[in-house]
Amino acid sequence: MTELLFGDRELDVMGVLWDMGSGTVAEVRERLPDELAYTTVLTILRNLEAKGFVRHATEGRAHRYTPSVERQTARRSALTRLIDTLFQGSPEQLLAHMVDEQALTDEDLRRIRRRLK
Repeated sequence: MTELLFGDRELDVMGVLWDMGSGTVAEVRERLPDELAYTTVLTILRNLEAKGFVRHATEGRAHRYTPSVERQTARRSALTRLIDTLFQGSPEQLLAHMVDEQALTDEDLRRIRRRLK
């Protein structure tokens, strides 16, 4: 699998596109958690398109951007990189860290146990 690397702002924009399905620069901009200039959002979208992560179609005078990569694919890539980089390639170490460091509820632990079975 090709490694998908997103910067923080790129990930914010991709999150909006995944949630919406597609969007113009203005639509994406209004749904971002931080207020960014229109030109900044446009630049991020163009960079994502150059990397092959989004594509656009002309819609009147605007471009409508659509993700070219699924959220699940990006999750898998990011998690693999995280495990390789911070947990010496061991998913078990990641899971142990989550159990030790996160405030998991009894319900969280029950769901994890069900998945492990």
